[in-house]
Amino acid sequence: MARVAVIGGGISGLGTALMLGRRGHSVILFEQDPRQAGDDLDQDFYHWGRPKVPQAVQPHSFLAPVRTVLRAEAPDVHADLLARGAQEYHDFDWFDERPPHRAGDEELVTLRTRRIVLEAALTAAVRREPAVEVRRGHRVSALTFAFEEGRPPRVTGVRVDTETHPADLVIDTSGRRSPVPAWLVAAGCRPPVVESHRAGIAYLCRWYRLRADGPRDPGRVQNGSAAPFALAGVFPSDNDTFAVNVVVSTGDPSRGALTDPAVFEAVARRFPATAAWLDLAPEPQSDVLAMAGLDNRWTSLTDQEGPVVTGLVNAGDSLVHTNPTLGHGVALGLLAAQYLATHADRIAADPADYHVWTARALRPVFDEQVAADRVNEQRLTESAPAADRRAAALAACAFEDPVVMRARAQVRHLVRPAAEAYGCAEVDRHVTAWLADRPDFTPTHDGPTRDQWDALVGAGR
Repeated sequence: MARVAVIGGGISGLGTALMLGRRGHSVILFEQDPRQAGDDLDQDFYHWGRPKVPQAVQPHSFLAPVRTVLRAEAPDVHADLLARGAQEYHDFDWFDERPPHRAGDEELVTLRTRRIVLEAALTAAVRREPAVEVRRGHRVSALTFAFEEGRPPRVTGVRVDTETHPADLVIDTSGRRSPVPAWLVAAGCRPPVVESHRAGIAYLCRWYRLRADGPRDPGRVQNGSAAPFALAGVFPSDNDTFAVNVVVSTGDPSRGALTDPAVFEAVARRFPATAAWLDLAPEPQSDVLAMAGLDNRWTSLTDQEGPVVTGLVNAGDSLVHTNPTLGHGVALGLLAAQYLATHADRIAADPADYHVWTARALRPVFDEQVAADRVNEQRLTESAPAADRRAAALAACAFEDPVVMRARAQVRHLVRPAAEAYGCAEVDRHVTAWLADRPDFTPTHDGPTRDQWDALVGAGR
């Protein structure tokens, strides 16, 4: 069994440490923030200043791999999530009746909850795990190395304060601002291979809670709406909370005005998806929370010659950081944690297999996000070509046809790539028939026009 040091105590770090500990490995986790998620979820969520984790207060919907990994590796964490208020939503819940079951349908479930609820459940489980020691308020300041002629340098441990902690394997889960690549270069390693794509998209959200004595059902309404230059959506969450989210280009001149709660809500009411929830007269729980300056970044610790270092791998946002449009981050982090825990001894001896697995299992998701962001950035700046009629039909048809909804869910939950799920003959037949029944169908937007938007924004300035 390996001695493992984990750098970073976010969701990926906690999940990795927990799964390793439950397989008998001796784990020590270092997290520089002394605070941890506790029992007062609202206090932690709304009042814990975390400037290095801007996504912590943004809305989340955890995709099927999160639930699948937790149920396999930590069923107590899954149960704790539900006990703390997380809600499960199956994509077929949209329909009054579910279609005949097919293998794999049972996995197409989203966990609707704020990120802090998952952090709290993982933190509690890690505290119960005797094989895991957590050092909060302790920042890793350096790595230790061993050098051998003709071989890549080997990481042998970490330095924290004045102490050195030896390890057979060090796992970097310190996030998108990880210092590890710079440490490797400073030690004389070949540089990690970093691929980065700027996402010219800004997110603004506001949190609400349904009133105990007020209406609670928004009716049959989709969770997303669109204008030619903006997207809006609702994220139903735990304990009667939900978030309204607006997405615009970072170059949109109205972006700053949207941080005014009155302007934000006035704009959100012009989108059917968000208006239906705001019409329930919920109680605001937060200011308008903005997040921008995002990119998609892949940081590989291997190049054409092989691993640039041994004894060290990266996971979570340290490995693959994606713009959160498609909600991939936590799913990719826990999938990597599961693989690391399953193969820790082999990876400690030689990380090459792990790098091959990440390229095969995770890299396609990264590439998909990069491509999607290019399309979204173009359409939000109003320079996009005319919408593809069949693609728009496929999106609309999914909410009327369970066969197409299944394909949509499989893509969304990372079960099948889009080309495979949407390209099959059955889905093609259903979309073709749907279009044949609607010869006048044309892609449209259900959100405001630019003039309506500018009038609302201008009135609030």
